[in-house]
Amino acid sequence: MLAADLVARGRAAMAAIAGYDQEATDDLVRALAWSLYRPEHAASLAALAVSDTGLGNVGDKILKNQRKTFGTLRDLCRAKTVGIIETDAARGLVKYAKPIGVVAAVTPSTNPAATPVNKAMMAVKGRNAIIISPSPLGWQTTARTVEFMRAELARIGAPADLVQILPAPGSKARTEALMQAADLVVVTGSQDNVRRAYRSGTPAIGVGAGNVPVIIDETADLAAAAGKIAQSKCFDNGTSCSSENALVVLDEIYAPAIRALEAVGGYLCTAEEAARIQAILWTDGSLNRDLIARDAARLAAAFALPDAARQARFFMVEETGVGRAHPFSGEKLSLVLAIYRAADLDTAIGRVRDILAYQGRGHSCGLHTREPDRAHRLARELDVVRVLVNFAHTFGNGGGFDSGLNFTLSMGCGSWQKNSISENLNYRHFLNITHLVTPIPPDQPSEEELFGPLWEKFGRGEPRA
Repeated sequence: MLAADLVARGRAAMAAIAGYDQEATDDLVRALAWSLYRPEHAASLAALAVSDTGLGNVGDKILKNQRKTFGTLRDLCRAKTVGIIETDAARGLVKYAKPIGVVAAVTPSTNPAATPVNKAMMAVKGRNAIIISPSPLGWQTTARTVEFMRAELARIGAPADLVQILPAPGSKARTEALMQAADLVVVTGSQDNVRRAYRSGTPAIGVGAGNVPVIIDETADLAAAAGKIAQSKCFDNGTSCSSENALVVLDEIYAPAIRALEAVGGYLCTAEEAARIQAILWTDGSLNRDLIARDAARLAAAFALPDAARQARFFMVEETGVGRAHPFSGEKLSLVLAIYRAADLDTAIGRVRDILAYQGRGHSCGLHTREPDRAHRLARELDVVRVLVNFAHTFGNGGGFDSGLNFTLSMGCGSWQKNSISENLNYRHFLNITHLVTPIPPDQPSEEELFGPLWEKFGRGEPRA
């Protein structure tokens, strides 16, 4: 089926729900959420995803399918997206929400069920239709996911064509045709697809690559920090873009921090073992796709690690450099964690800045500390959209029940990664807003009020001839 035909069907579905009020619209969103949250669906799609892609593990994908969907539903049920969504009497403004149109959504192999449902919920919350172009590796899982969403929409009497999928076989050319025919493109996945979206001529939202560095300072609760880092790093075998990729540990607590990490399942590799891991994890400068997002036991065997490593949950390699000659400084998409030492906080911040400049600038960083002012310093000085303090990074960065960020599987990185958003993707990105403007008492200050501070400091200047 041609992209134009899919878009036409999406527009017809949108016309059918154009008169839906907020309650009816929220019924659509709840139906989409239930299509994945439903326990048997969450489990079967998790198993299918691992079978199809070989990435991650079933248990964590079940949790991700349900947790992300539940959290996103919480956020969406609290939002207004139909009719008047805001009134500001003092400024004479009334805001009306309108659909943005048919959305083309590119989704990744790492989350072939959770990401399509997450985006569909946000799009349909704005009474839009969505057409999903999945990664070829995850196409079968995403197709089944779309079947479940369409069946649930039909069950409640809504048009199933609110959610569609680009038929197989997937290709860059077919995805680009869809991008050009749609009204909005939202891309989660490869940076190549993000750039293609921005070149499509259609308004586009792309997200950036992660490579999260996290500082552990001398005031941190080391046991708590290690537990959170292990929980986050190991989740779904390190597939999340928010997974910790490097720890920068202050010298003062380096030895006890390593012991704390070992106590929660970390294995500190020798220099010889680290060199062997590097030679095997990367081939011709690219990550070995047969080893990314694999279980720890498989990695230990592939890396020929000793018996002491066979029960480990993740593997720590000490690193001193940053850049292409030091691949451990980049995103590893695996249960391998780079460890850096830093003499003091200034040095640690400099190291984090270097890591982000190499890969992941704009995305996020973290800090384990008992000194809140240090977190503010990171937020002031580093080019990132998010600074997380004392979090299991994976669970806080994409929204959490103990995090004020909205739930999402798509995180903007601002202009630092040439993204159009510097926040988590959310329902507001799927709305057009009509501003109703009525007269208010004039708000026109005097010249003295506006220019006075300039004149007082620098004078009025000589007029040019």
